Amino acid sequence: MPSILVLSEHDVRRFLPMAECIELMADALADLARGDAVLPLRTVAWLPDRRGALATMPALLPGRGALGAKVITVFPGNAATALDSHQGAVLLFEPERGRLLAVLDASSITAIRTAAVSGVATRLLARGDADDLAILGSGVQARAHLEAMLAVRPIRRVRVWSRTPEHARRFAEQAAAAGIAVEPTATAEAAVEGATIVCTTTAATEPALRGAWLAPGAHVNAVGSSTPAARELDSDAVARSRLYVDRRESALAEAGDFLAPKREGRIDDAHIVAELGDVLIGASGGRGSPDEVTLFKSLGLAIEDVAAARHVYERAVAAGAGTAVELGGGRSAV
Repeated sequence: MPSILVLSEHDVRRFLPMAECIELMADALADLARGDAVLPLRTVAWLPDRRGALATMPALLPGRGALGAKVITVFPGNAATALDSHQGAVLLFEPERGRLLAVLDASSITAIRTAAVSGVATRLLARGDADDLAILGSGVQARAHLEAMLAVRPIRRVRVWSRTPEHARRFAEQAAAAGIAVEPTATAEAAVEGATIVCTTTAATEPALRGAWLAPGAHVNAVGSSTPAARELDSDAVARSRLYVDRRESALAEAGDFLAPKREGRIDDAHIVAELGDVLIGASGGRGSPDEVTLFKSLGLAIEDVAAARHVYERAVAAGAGTAVELGGGRSAV
């Protein structure tokens, strides 16, 4: 009977360090840009009261032997509880005969790979001397983005803002325990003023970041919203920025940060300069001048989850980690 490896949050964090994940995400996005990936749009089933949703995200990276899907629930209201807003599993299969190889914790994969992709974007688009970081939000993605930004730029100053001031103070205390100085601010504007890198990681449905606050030459990673009805950035922020996305098709269908200013007539589809993968393979340029504002709108792609899952699985097998279980799939003797 074939066995399946179950890999916990601890296993994922052990075998998917941020620096490795940044390189892994760059490779996966380059594969997508070259046409070496199969990536349907995600399907989302909302609860009737819109409190949360079930999302299914399949993908195939043939050259990396990675076939799988992430199945998660997204409940933004969990920010006020002990539960993560994203919960579920990544299912990893082998593409030769379709055998299920592993079931992995999706919350940790989502947290690490999302920030890692922002790390790729920051490495490609932020100014080389960008060293002043503002983080809007103080949850799981805020913590992961702090780690990712430190991995790609020599960060000198960090400010954080949260709608709940106590959460921002707690974030700063946790960072201090790790030897990182973080300044909590009373307003989002105070956090962003003069920042050269801004990461929006909130659960906001209305703009938390305004374009008027952005300094010339800033780079923005917008990751908190992933539905057409939600946005973290106002229209000025998007209109004044050189806009990059993880995937054009996804942004046109799902990115409220893009769709809202488009509905207002402030921008059109041509405002999207390129996908990150296009920059990685040299099919498109990045930052054009030191003073322009660059924006990466992240939605999260299943190829990122599946590439991360394959990497974790291979590392876990080599280390003898995880828990093997039998779920069927083999032919029983008659």
